[in-house]
Amino acid sequence: MNFQRRKQKILEQLNRTGEVDVKELALELNIAEITARRDLNQLANDGLLYRTHGGAMKVDPLAKPHDFVNKAAQNASVKDDICREAAAHINDGDIIFMDCGSTVFRLCQFIKNKKIKVITNSLPVIYELQHCAVSLNIIGGEFNNDRQAAHGRIANEHITRYRAGKAFLGVDGISANGLFANSELEADITTAYINQSAYTYVLCDGSKIGNETYLKFADINQVQAIITNADNEKLSQFKDTALTILKV
Repeated sequence: MNFQRRKQKILEQLNRTGEVDVKELALELNIAEITARRDLNQLANDGLLYRTHGGAMKVDPLAKPHDFVNKAAQNASVKDDICREAAAHINDGDIIFMDCGSTVFRLCQFIKNKKIKVITNSLPVIYELQHCAVSLNIIGGEFNNDRQAAHGRIANEHITRYRAGKAFLGVDGISANGLFANSELEADITTAYINQSAYTYVLCDGSKIGNETYLKFADINQVQAIITNADNEKLSQFKDTALTILKV
C-alpha cells in the first residue's frame, strides 16, 4: 500500500474516531510501526493532524492553528509530564493565568474536568478548553499570528484588572540570574501575569535551564516555583534561591 492510500485511510479513521494509535494503525494497515510514525509525522508537517506521543489527533482547521499544535507536540512526552505535575497543583475553585507557550498549552488536557477559571491571552488555549468544566476569560489586545495570542499594551493593561491565585507560564530561558525572553512582547505580558498572580509556576523543559537569551525581564525571586525535567546538575544553580523545584 503506497503512502497516498495510507494517508487516505489514516484521515478517514481520524474523521471517525478523532484519534489514532501508532500500534493499532500499524496492525490495521499491515505496516511497520516505524512506517506508521513516519506517515503521521509527514501528515503533521502538512498540517493535516496533530501529532501526539504514541499517535495523532484530528486537527480542527477552524480551531487550533496547525503550526502551533505541531510545535506543542514536539517533545510531547516531557511536556505532558511537566503539565501533569502542574495540574496536580490546581484545585476546583482556583483562578489561574495561562500564557501562550506551547508547553502551557498542553496543560489544557489535564484540567478540563476542573471547576476553575482560566484567564489567558492564548487562542489555542481558549479553543481547547471550550465546552468543558473550565470557565474562560479572554485577554484582549493586538493579535500576534505567530504566537496565536493577544499581546501589546492593551493586553497588558487588561491583565492588570484581574488577580489570580496561580499563574502557569513559560519562558525562553531561566537561570539563577532571572527570567529571559526572546522578545519584548513576551517579556511584557509574562511580567504582567507575574505581577497579578499570588503564586507563579514556570513550566519548562531542561533545555531552558541556564539559557540566558536576548532579554532578562525579571529576577528569579519574582516567581515561586519551577516544574521541569532538568537534571540535578542544571538545577544546582538555584540552591541559594527561594525557588521551589518540582522535578518530573
